[in-house]
Amino acid sequence: MSDQSRPPRSAAGQRQAKPYRRPKKDPVRLLAFEALRAVDERDAYANLVLPPLLRKARQTEGFEARDAALATELVYGTLRRQGTYDAVIKACIDRPLREVDPPVLDVLSLGAHQLLGTRIPTHAAVSASVELARVVLGDGRAKFVNAVLRKIAAHDLDGWLERVAPPYEEDAEEHLAVYHSHPRWVVSALWDALGGGRAGIEDLLEADNERPEVTLVARPGRSTTDELVEALGEDSALPGRWSPYAVRMAEGGEPGALEAVRDGRAGVQDEGSQLVAMALAAAPVEGRDERWLDGCAGPGGKAALLGALAAQRGAFLLASEKQPHRARLVERALAGNPGPYLVIAADGTRPPWRPGSFDRVELVVPCSGLGAL
Repeated sequence: MSDQSRPPRSAAGQRQAKPYRRPKKDPVRLLAFEALRAVDERDAYANLVLPPLLRKARQTEGFEARDAALATELVYGTLRRQGTYDAVIKACIDRPLREVDPPVLDVLSLGAHQLLGTRIPTHAAVSASVELARVVLGDGRAKFVNAVLRKIAAHDLDGWLERVAPPYEEDAEEHLAVYHSHPRWVVSALWDALGGGRAGIEDLLEADNERPEVTLVARPGRSTTDELVEALGEDSALPGRWSPYAVRMAEGGEPGALEAVRDGRAGVQDEGSQLVAMALAAAPVEGRDERWLDGCAGPGGKAALLGALAAQRGAFLLASEKQPHRARLVERALAGNPGPYLVIAADGTRPPWRPGSFDRVELVVPCSGLGAL
């Protein structure tokens, strides 16, 4: 080795330490981390948090469609399999999961999803996650993240499930909960409702974990499906299967980029949710049909569709939500509705209205989007 190729030595003859390298910020993974923190810290809705983050990133970071698609997959994929990833992470650390700081756990979960739930190469998933940890957690905790992710990388998802899920014969509900990333109480409730053996409940839980299509609703009187199809392009739009107000985004993308969605004339709403509002509006009513109630209105998707349907009939809608912060989301969803409406924060078990005050009443308890867990 020539003198020029040897590492420099100090006056004492010791090799000098490598110069400190600042961590590189990865805008996509940093955005995904910010979204997960909002869900954890503020109990926020991922589908409400993510669009404004993507819009901002498009303006400030020059996000392209592929960047938005990766960020969306990282957020929704991590949340969708959170129960499974928690079990895997728990098996790779020497402390209870509750003792891991939530921001550290979010970085680990993002890394676990890249390793176990995507086609991102192992070395890229680990290095990108460690780099994210250096940015948001500091170098010290980044070493912990690196050590845990390298353990996770030792097996694929199927290998981990064999290790962390109890045998079906010993605890069927917990086995299904870990395998399919559903809270145990949800597995139990769905199984009771469905009846039957193992095959049926597994099919249902697997269906819950499929990546959902992005479905838009054209709020009647304010927008049309034709407008949404034209804005998306015929090759990128599919009609709804059941709702006449639905348009499916065949190629995904960012709904907030559509003018009708930005204006509140259309919104993101799966067809199951649309059908609930349509069922209420279609129910036969004897006598007057002037006052409608959505008694559990947050975050406002069904209320916005109901408000549009009520406006077409000259009816008044009262949207009630117990939690004030959710009531504000309902106000935002109903903003610009052409018909009379009022949003209040009230406890439906102690209603401030008199019995018999309404002609149509919708109470969706629990949420119709249970599968979104």
